[in-house]
Amino acid sequence: MPPLSAAAKSTFAGVRVVLTDMDDTLTFKGRLAARTYDALERLQRAGVKVLPVTAAPAGWCDQMARMWPVDGVIGENGGLFFRRAGEHGVARQYWHGDDDGRTVRNRLKEIMDHVQTALPSARLADDQAFRLTSLAFARSDDPAKNAALVAALRAAGASATINNLWVLGWLGDYDKLAMTRRVMADSYGIDIETDREAVLFCGDSTNDAPMFGFFRHTVGVSTIRDYLADIPAPPAWIADGPGGDGFVEAANAVLAAKS
Repeated sequence: MPPLSAAAKSTFAGVRVVLTDMDDTLTFKGRLAARTYDALERLQRAGVKVLPVTAAPAGWCDQMARMWPVDGVIGENGGLFFRRAGEHGVARQYWHGDDDGRTVRNRLKEIMDHVQTALPSARLADDQAFRLTSLAFARSDDPAKNAALVAALRAAGASATINNLWVLGWLGDYDKLAMTRRVMADSYGIDIETDREAVLFCGDSTNDAPMFGFFRHTVGVSTIRDYLADIPAPPAWIADGPGGDGFVEAANAVLAAKS
């Protein structure tokens, strides 16, 4: 991966949308720095749409869609899309239709009970109460325990992946990329199959692999090095800084190409 600083100024001239992971991509060690928030605002002022694409729970995504300088939020690893509506409202779209929501939640509860019975040491993430379309278990420092959690989720019929915070489970054949494809077409009129120049993605972890593998313009913050063994296609560029500092580098590169 070449350093982002080596990219020619014109590299990102066609970018109209910046998609970004949140945890340890916009944030670092759980904190959102003022300079990162400012980078989001500077992109918006330049006419670049910004959407976090995150595994974070619906509760967090609702707050981001309402109050952050972003155009919308794809959350729970692709299970939902929240977008500000008016001054105080939020329009909500789910991968599964509204009629299927209760069925999905009931089935997730069954899977959660199954996993906790099979793996008594498995601990639900602190934010599970704020999730609508997914399960999240606290990630262990022991890779074998994480692998066992993934296996238990899949054995129970769920899709599963790991990021830097959680072991995630959900129902349906979707991921960050699948929901991005739908949202870009339905809400922004962008066909990402034919207009890959329009989008830049910035991420840091294993569950970002589908995005790194698909888009031409991809940036990993520096901590992506910790996960490269689990990512089939690495990002095209790597930032010098971790977390939000790396995202600011990516934002600056896009803005420089627009100047």
